Amino acid sequence: MNPPQTVAAPVTSDRRVRKFAAIPSPHEVLSEFPLGARRAERVLRDREQIADILAGRDDRLLVVVGPCSVHDPAAALDYASRLVKVADELSDRLKIVMRVYFEKPRTTIGWKGLINDPGMDGSFDVARGLRIARQLLLDIVDIGLPVGTEFLEPTSPQYIADAVAWGAIGARTTESQVHRQLASGLSMPVGFKNGTDGNIQVAVDGVKAAAAQHVFFGMDDLGRGAVVYTEGNEDCHVILRGGTGGPNYDAETVRATADKLTAAGLPGRVVIDCSHANSGKDHVRQAQVAAEVAQLVRDGLPISGVMLESFLVAGAQSPDARPLTYGQSVTDKCMDWDTTAQVLRILAGSE
Repeated sequence: MNPPQTVAAPVTSDRRVRKFAAIPSPHEVLSEFPLGARRAERVLRDREQIADILAGRDDRLLVVVGPCSVHDPAAALDYASRLVKVADELSDRLKIVMRVYFEKPRTTIGWKGLINDPGMDGSFDVARGLRIARQLLLDIVDIGLPVGTEFLEPTSPQYIADAVAWGAIGARTTESQVHRQLASGLSMPVGFKNGTDGNIQVAVDGVKAAAAQHVFFGMDDLGRGAVVYTEGNEDCHVILRGGTGGPNYDAETVRATADKLTAAGLPGRVVIDCSHANSGKDHVRQAQVAAEVAQLVRDGLPISGVMLESFLVAGAQSPDARPLTYGQSVTDKCMDWDTTAQVLRILAGSE
């Protein structure tokens, strides 16, 4: 009698995965690039000040300003060295945070940021990207600026969040349960943008959800799968960035959004993104939007802060351009440095 034939089970997993590539654990990267006591004290102080502004306990204006995305660390440091001088000059009226975005959500496809593809060549050396990103954050904190970034990948905060003073959840992910849970465990104030269609309620819901405790799948600092239990983040807020229907930074919308937040038991204050749909992604128009928002602040509207996209050179270039123009965005168009300095002074009421 012949023995029964052993039939191999068909493969049902990872049928569309080309390969897996190992990356270092968060613990390894943080040990290689430690934050240290002095930087940690600075980050904690900046977070507390930002939280006070968002809650109305500090009457300064929060300004998150910098490149749409970072692709060249040298140019980012050049920008930071200029920004810190203005930040110090205007520190009694503005709390300036440098925008240092490493992860870019795409509507369809495209370059997804320095962490994902630091060479901008399709090599996707994520391990190198994580190290470059972390070193840049430490360098900017050393210069004397707080750092703000968008959190996109749910595991990347383990590598960089200890150096970040303010975080954002983008318009494409503000309705995502994963990102709301993530924000509930982050240790800094976090802004939720309204949806790309202009829906503000999803951002209000995101702020409320992030304030609650959550339990979800995640990763610990050794890179192991883990169940994460969070306390909730009471320092979240709404960012108005416009939508498909146009801008939404007008006085009526600002008041209505504040009312929605108050009705939900949340602080009735908002942050205005002067870029994206509020300026039609026009970097020239962005400066005018900022001036109009400055007037709304003077008129007593419940606005805690603004966001600006700015780099050394105006406009944008393709990430495929060779050679790349130094100090010019490879994603959305940005204001140049001279315009930015003028806008910051307008926001501070000195021009």
